[in-house]
Amino acid sequence: MSRKPTPAPVPRSIAYGSSPLLTSATPVWRSRFIVAMLALAFAGLAARAAYVQVIGNDFFQRQGEVRYARTLELPASRGRILDRNGMILATSVVAQSVWADPEDVDPNHPRLREAARLLEMPLAELQRRLQVGERNFVWIKRQVDEPVARQVQALGIKGLYLRKEYKRQYPQGEALAHVVGFTNVEDRGQEGVELAFDRELSGRPGSRRVIKDRLGRIVEDVRDIVPPVDGRDLQLSIDGKVQYFAYQRLKDAVLQHNARGGSAVVLDAHTGEVLALANYPSYNPNDRRSLTGEQLRNRALTDSFEPGSTMKPFIAALALDKGLVTPETPIPTAPGRLQMGGFTISDVHPYGVLTVNEVIQKSSNVGTVKMAMQLQPRDMWEAYTRAGFGHKPPVPFPGATSGRLRPYKTWRPIEQATMSYGYGLSVSLLQLAQAYTVFARDGELVPITLLRTDQPAHGVRVFSERHALAVRHMLHMAADPGGTAQLAQTVGYSVGGKTGTARKQEGKGYAARKYRSFFVGLAPIDQPRVVIAVMIDEPSNGVIYGGAVAAPVFSDVAQQTLRLLGVPPDMRVQPQIVADAIEEDPV
Repeated sequence: MSRKPTPAPVPRSIAYGSSPLLTSATPVWRSRFIVAMLALAFAGLAARAAYVQVIGNDFFQRQGEVRYARTLELPASRGRILDRNGMILATSVVAQSVWADPEDVDPNHPRLREAARLLEMPLAELQRRLQVGERNFVWIKRQVDEPVARQVQALGIKGLYLRKEYKRQYPQGEALAHVVGFTNVEDRGQEGVELAFDRELSGRPGSRRVIKDRLGRIVEDVRDIVPPVDGRDLQLSIDGKVQYFAYQRLKDAVLQHNARGGSAVVLDAHTGEVLALANYPSYNPNDRRSLTGEQLRNRALTDSFEPGSTMKPFIAALALDKGLVTPETPIPTAPGRLQMGGFTISDVHPYGVLTVNEVIQKSSNVGTVKMAMQLQPRDMWEAYTRAGFGHKPPVPFPGATSGRLRPYKTWRPIEQATMSYGYGLSVSLLQLAQAYTVFARDGELVPITLLRTDQPAHGVRVFSERHALAVRHMLHMAADPGGTAQLAQTVGYSVGGKTGTARKQEGKGYAARKYRSFFVGLAPIDQPRVVIAVMIDEPSNGVIYGGAVAAPVFSDVAQQTLRLLGVPPDMRVQPQIVADAIEEDPV
């Protein structure tokens, strides 16, 4: 039997209006309090907004920029340094540097050890650099090799980034190290031409102001990019081939004579350009991890020394100018010694009577002193000064010395005598080379330059043309048979020059067995194109005289330089037999 379904219960209606809570009267103060609180809250928000947007706007703007805005420096490429023929002596290549935002880097990241290994630094050092402070930028390692930089980037360590920079490279290595110099990691010149012409080479970096997100990605530029201005290229007067040959020949001589070091300077007598400025020992500017001050010193400019007998031609020229002698004036030098002020001035051999020509050819100390003592000290001082001694060479090179030339009023007779053959004053090798342009340019001192120029230089008159030519003939005689510089002769070109051998100062006196050996010469002799000065410091294998130690270096460098300059030979090439070189006795 079917049963009828039970009907659903009908809900009872609720009388909300009869609720005591709703029917009770609300106190007026409560509603006013709520409205007041809402008004106060809106007033506080408005005040805060006004403070943030108006009063404290600068502060909050700075704080936002500190967290998200970055100014990226756009590095300028440093100008190249070129030789006179366009050969690259220094150039900049792109290099990656690793930097970090310490706030973003996890100091316990598992891959930090691998990053430290790649960057060749202890893990503790890397973690120290990543310590969070007030900095949001720190260099980890500058100018790393490109493959290493990419491996570090591939580790994916948050907060570790790469930045493009420029690294300096020197293709010619140690042969030109003392000329070109080098830059530091900030691409600022530290030595040589890099320092002397840093402003011209540096250029001006640009900048880019950007907003970065929390992952370090650039999301917006906030102002126009300021592009970098690259430095300008600098073309030197140096001839890379002449420089390399001079360096190699100088190195051979230093090693051959077991010397402490040496220098060579090659000048173009027409333009005053420095074609070569070589020193040994040198260093590799591409690898400066174990440099010493001895290696860095540019001896040709920074070292001063007593020039010895290389000063004698200036005394002969001055005596000729003053009308005291002629090239054929006889000067008695027997018995090869001269007593003066308690000192003995001597020659290596007793020559007897010598003409002025022969005094320079034989390098007679006695004959030179007898000419000098006829001169007034003031005349000698003025001639030396006009020849550039006692003044800093006119090249913008760091550390170039002015040498030493005391005022003539303080000279004693013995000092005037010794200054005539190169003791009691000091010069640099560059000064000595420039001074000999007086004889190459018919009595005019030629200003020198390290920058290329194609214009003949205008010199300053030091001696008359006639007497400068007469001394040049004496220099030619010194390189001929019977002279002290026979080993300076070269194949195809006539040469002339003067040897020098000077004891080294040690304390208040002179060392017994330490010498400097010199040769300064010109070629070709009738119309000199080059002036070359060579100095070998402390030869110690038994040969000390400039005619045997320094003159052969001149011979090789002169021949190679004249060929590279396209100067035609002025002598027939024929076999020659030369005698051993002789030299004046070092005093």
